[in-house]
Amino acid sequence: MSEEMFVPEWTKTPPQPGSYRSITKIGRPDQIKVPSNRYFALLKKELELDDAYFAEKCDGNQPVGPVPPSNLDNSVLQELTGIVGSENVRTDDYSRVKYSYGKLAEETSPLKRGVLHEITGAAVHPRDKEDVKKIVAFCNSKKIPIYVYGGGSGTTKALLPERGGITLVLNTHMNKVLEVNELNSTCRVQAGCMGPDLENALNNAPGKFNTLHRFTEGHFPQSFELSSVGGWVVTSGSGQASTYYGEPVNLVLSVEVVTPRGVINTIDYPSTATGPRVMDMFKGSEGAFGVVVELTIKIFRYMPGNRRYFSFIFPDFAKAIEAAREICQGQFGLPAVLRVSDAEETDHAMQMYPQMASVEWFLKTRGLLPGKRTLCMGTIEGDRDFTALVGKKISRIAKSRGGMSIGARGAKTWEKERYLSFLIGETVTDYNILMETVETPVRWDNLHHIHDYVMAYAHSVPGTMCISHASHFYPYGTNLYFIFGIKGSVEDYIAYRTGLVDAMVKAGGTPSHHHGVGRLMNQWMESFLGKEEMDALRAMKKHFDPNNIMNPGGTLGLDIPDNLKR
Repeated sequence: MSEEMFVPEWTKTPPQPGSYRSITKIGRPDQIKVPSNRYFALLKKELELDDAYFAEKCDGNQPVGPVPPSNLDNSVLQELTGIVGSENVRTDDYSRVKYSYGKLAEETSPLKRGVLHEITGAAVHPRDKEDVKKIVAFCNSKKIPIYVYGGGSGTTKALLPERGGITLVLNTHMNKVLEVNELNSTCRVQAGCMGPDLENALNNAPGKFNTLHRFTEGHFPQSFELSSVGGWVVTSGSGQASTYYGEPVNLVLSVEVVTPRGVINTIDYPSTATGPRVMDMFKGSEGAFGVVVELTIKIFRYMPGNRRYFSFIFPDFAKAIEAAREICQGQFGLPAVLRVSDAEETDHAMQMYPQMASVEWFLKTRGLLPGKRTLCMGTIEGDRDFTALVGKKISRIAKSRGGMSIGARGAKTWEKERYLSFLIGETVTDYNILMETVETPVRWDNLHHIHDYVMAYAHSVPGTMCISHASHFYPYGTNLYFIFGIKGSVEDYIAYRTGLVDAMVKAGGTPSHHHGVGRLMNQWMESFLGKEEMDALRAMKKHFDPNNIMNPGGTLGLDIPDNLKR
């Protein structure tokens, strides 16, 4: 078979029940995405792969186990059973592995091959916040570590129970939308509620909560179908429509948190000048101070019929970024989604999506050539008059910077695939091809310096690929994603990723924009924040969690040794 015709044997069936693959699987069991032939050919070229590389495959469909026994005493398990019931304390091999891992390629690739790291002593499923209060009090008295599992979509190694203990699983029972307050435009929700369940309840609020209007929360991360409301806030997450709606840390109005010190229950006033807001201490805290059990969040009227789409191809990345800056600073209103791909990512999109390939010949006739042209696209939401105005302004700015409209095609293609395209990264790990993302906030005045500095490092390592785009826009800057791939060992992958983050930070970026810190980025925390700011975080940790039972082992860099800091 010729080189051009070779396609490896992708696994296209749902995972076997009880298998490692059923744990590493992202999304629903039937959500499987394999590379198109065109995109596979591009990956082979950039990663320098030949057909022989695909001779060995491990898709993780072997059964889980055996795993080391739980290190929890029977007396501890009996106490936990007395709180939540025997059906909600799980110590079987499968449960202990499932709730100890997130979805980082560094975790999932070895796991498919049966390579285990830290495993929780027990997965505990609290029924309500009263159960959480009792569990936290008991574990604090016995100094038993607690790790918290929301949706399990994390990519920062935050779920790895490095010091044993228990894992609290919130999405089993504590997953309900409790109240929609139409008068205040707010919603009260349990922390374990998953994104689709929240959005479904808000979209159908007239029938479910007797409201006059339909609503949306406006937060749509790529992990939307896999993540929980509490997880959005404690990781300082961001969503694809954040340019208009804002980020979860801006959308939350109050929280109820169970800490070893006691319960913090803030009030959902729109604003208050009563000193620093304690609620803000728990945003981005990643479970290090306590367990968020309930939140009151802002909601918005849901008007999908008014949504507008735009897509432009620019001659180069600089012109597209200049147009995006003017859009964000124009003060006529912001789009919901705004994305600018660099030249490499634009070329990848042309190969990944067959719908985009059909316009490629036309772009070449207009002088918009591979290796330079960049794609800018987005959506506009809100009142009909608002979306019309913003659409006209965006079109005028884009064309003045050399952008050529390709209509709604690019944005609609992206929207259709936005919860699926990243599943390709899961599929290719069967062949030890690891794909992942790092990202950093940037200002307009250092955006190109950081982009060029990181990409220079990225391209200096043979057999790797790296593409980039800007999204999550603000009047004063944006965020750069770097999506990378590498073949071979996890050690090589870690070294390459470390080099990318080092380059981001050295160029003036930060270790993370919105995926959080966990145990992945903790080594950069003190060099980025400085000792004084880290000391403030450690003081809060000592106050709320004096026995260091809440997510110990490196989260936020609060308790790592000096020799591991960068």
